[in-house]
Amino acid sequence: MKFTPQDFKSDQEVKWCPGCGDHAVLAAVQRALPEISEALGYSHERYVFVSGIGCSSRFPYYMKTYGFHGIHGRAAAIATGIKVANPTLSVWEMTGDGDSLAIGGNHLIHAIRRNIDINIVLFNNRIYGLTKGQYSPTSKWGTVTKTSPLGTVEHPFSPGALAMGARGTFFARTLDMELQLTQEIMVQAAKHDGTALVEVLQNCVIFNDKTHAVISDKEVRADRTITLRHGEPMIFGKNKDKGLVLDGMRLKAVTIGENGITTDDILVHNAEEQNHGMHMMLCEMEWPELPVALGIIRKVKDRTYDDMVRDQVIEVANKSNIRCMNDMLRSGATWVVE
Repeated sequence: MKFTPQDFKSDQEVKWCPGCGDHAVLAAVQRALPEISEALGYSHERYVFVSGIGCSSRFPYYMKTYGFHGIHGRAAAIATGIKVANPTLSVWEMTGDGDSLAIGGNHLIHAIRRNIDINIVLFNNRIYGLTKGQYSPTSKWGTVTKTSPLGTVEHPFSPGALAMGARGTFFARTLDMELQLTQEIMVQAAKHDGTALVEVLQNCVIFNDKTHAVISDKEVRADRTITLRHGEPMIFGKNKDKGLVLDGMRLKAVTIGENGITTDDILVHNAEEQNHGMHMMLCEMEWPELPVALGIIRKVKDRTYDDMVRDQVIEVANKSNIRCMNDMLRSGATWVVE
């Protein structure tokens, strides 16, 4: 059966604020699932969406799939359990920067470290939206909020750097308004065997409006972001005349045609390099020094937790003399009570 986006839209009224970036992410995912289903041969029943608490965590209600609305910060733990219990499912965790990086930070780190085959979509609006505007683990230093009236004095998390530190096998980043790019990334995340972490730079129009505007506004986006594609030169800019080179141990933005720079000097993106050093640098790029990296930054192969659990259970079962409950009850030391 060939699916359409409509097949994955539930009958629930979408209750995000008008203009919220979550609407665009929902549309991109609903567009991606038919493509994923066709490419991987998935039936409608294969999908399950899991969430914790937050605006993004309303997501399962709007998907015509299986869903599980969990508690704050525990979505990764629930998704892990679902995947291990039924490895054939395509498990998606929808989470926010507060839900996954604050109370759920430990679960997120270990899901990535274990490389369990789930897809984690992290909505990053640098604020707590559902609870009305407190600063979050990704809020920029100095941000004034209801819980930081004089400005935050905390260093924000970089989700990409965190993923690299946990030896992640897949990390991608997109902007909420880049529907086509987001759709492409979701398809590749689903095809990836292992934990796929997708950071969506998303706008909260009520409590942190235009938090990503310095790079996301249409007039400047091409010059302040770079969409990376495996095997292609790292070129960006409205006129495709800028690129990235290595200057010693650091990345540097240059203009093609100036100071003898040619396209041959521009670095070629290798998302499949096992060493994550370059991927870490790409994750950490910030405007105005460098463009912000979008697209698939890292995609490598490694063993997955769910596969290893399955193989371990099969191996133990094949070697065991216990084949039923009666065998277990009669194993080991026994006594006869007269």
